[in-house]
Amino acid sequence: MNFYSNGKLLLTGEYLVLDGAKSLALPTKFGQNLEVQQIESPEIVWASFTDKGDCWFETTIDIKKLRLISASFYSDNKGNADFIAETLLSILIEAKKMNTSFLETNKGFLVKTTLNFPRNWGLGTSSTLINSIANWAKVDAFKLLWNSFKGSGYDIACAQNNQPIFYSINNHLPVVEPIHFDPDFKEDLFFIHLNQKQDSKEGIAKFRENKTNFDNEVQRVSAISLACAKATSSSEFSNLITEHEQIISSIIKMKPVKEKLFPDYFGAIKSLGAWGGDFILAAGNKTTPEYFKKKGYQTVLSYAEMILDTK
Repeated sequence: MNFYSNGKLLLTGEYLVLDGAKSLALPTKFGQNLEVQQIESPEIVWASFTDKGDCWFETTIDIKKLRLISASFYSDNKGNADFIAETLLSILIEAKKMNTSFLETNKGFLVKTTLNFPRNWGLGTSSTLINSIANWAKVDAFKLLWNSFKGSGYDIACAQNNQPIFYSINNHLPVVEPIHFDPDFKEDLFFIHLNQKQDSKEGIAKFRENKTNFDNEVQRVSAISLACAKATSSSEFSNLITEHEQIISSIIKMKPVKEKLFPDYFGAIKSLGAWGGDFILAAGNKTTPEYFKKKGYQTVLSYAEMILDTK
């Protein structure tokens, strides 16, 4: 059995999507594959591989007791094999609660996950995994996410859709609207990796600490999402994302990334997802990649390189 899930980028609506804002989200050309093979031994033998083919995590789980037998973490970065293994185990246990026939077997499974993007890119290592496990277990991926972690669920929606979407939460339920978004000015849009991982759970927690009512901001950001999807020029789109940056900046009390890191950039810049890490979006022209590379940011992807083409 093979299961593939798309990676994700949240173009608009970060943080406020949790309060019901309509967000514009884009599935990426990058994602994660999960391959399952049955074996005779009553264990789950799990191995996770990077985009370079290196094994970065292994664990063995007793399938009857759903208990860890062993775990290993291979990385130059700091990591805790037991923590990663326990997180994986908790997802599997939650999936089994949702479908009691899942993993009901006298045999076991060899499971291999393979990313086709670097782990530090923040395109959805966890969400693609959860979506694929949900497919394997035949359970609702949104419920599996919310029972296991916190989050809006837009990443699950991207994992499941091969085209841009509007995503919102209504009465604690995900609302997914596939849309056509193929801007004429996409050659002016670039995604730049900031070389630092941002913990989205931490960002969400900080946002939740703010008890202010954001109804007006939710309405305006929803309107910006709709307008971004209909924008016909780079200048119109740039004005919209600049306004969006100011709104989120005032809410989370963080400087917009352009003001903080790139005040001399000639175009518009927007943070994506949890502010402070992963990718940013820059609207500019053919000189944009050179600008960021001179600043030391070597991972610069064009819109066409990053976003899943639905044609």
